[in-house]
Amino acid sequence: MTDEIQWLPLETAEDVAQNAVQKILFMAQQAISHQGQFKMVLAGGTTPKRIYELLAQQDQQWEKWHLFIGDERCLEKNDPERNSVMIQQSWLEQVNFPGANFHPIAAEHGPEQAAVEYADSIRPFLPFDLTLLGIGEDGHTASLFPGQLHNENELTHAVFNAPKAPSERVSLSKKALADSDKVIILVTGAGKKSAVQQWQRGEALPVAQIRAINGVDVLIDRDAMP
Repeated sequence: MTDEIQWLPLETAEDVAQNAVQKILFMAQQAISHQGQFKMVLAGGTTPKRIYELLAQQDQQWEKWHLFIGDERCLEKNDPERNSVMIQQSWLEQVNFPGANFHPIAAEHGPEQAAVEYADSIRPFLPFDLTLLGIGEDGHTASLFPGQLHNENELTHAVFNAPKAPSERVSLSKKALADSDKVIILVTGAGKKSAVQQWQRGEALPVAQIRAINGVDVLIDRDAMP
């Protein structure tokens, strides 16, 4: 585990997405050549969606990719506000991705049950090769929000009082996210500038507490830079 954070300033949100795609494809190639599969955790949000649209244009050995989700909203299975639905529509349905290799969170079962089930789902696949995360304007990442306390030993958390609707969610824990060879955090837009300033000042934001086995890369566009 390393505390190393590498800040990679880029010009635009599109540059962040393009750079992330290149990193993902490189890491997928490395993982598949060394272990026969590539295990990645996906984020929700606008910038990740653009990454998934770009990945949908690629010709890859999708049968060797396993995809997980960093957090999910407790909504009905096909609700368009769910991360899993966005990921499927923007990427997986475009490339005939093997259904058995996509591992969504069954958040429709409610926070507690879904968290337990997802911990059981991810445990055999740890460590992940790559985790994609975003950052909220309050410094949250996945569904780890400022001021909320969770059991540090859990792989997943049931979230009941998220400050953003819906209030019930399921999130991977800091422990699970850190059990990743590399973490990439995507930071785009002027709305993130204040959170980045707090992060760089050393404030204890959830995003600032994320670690990885071989370090964290922060891809940040000009608008988000302090």
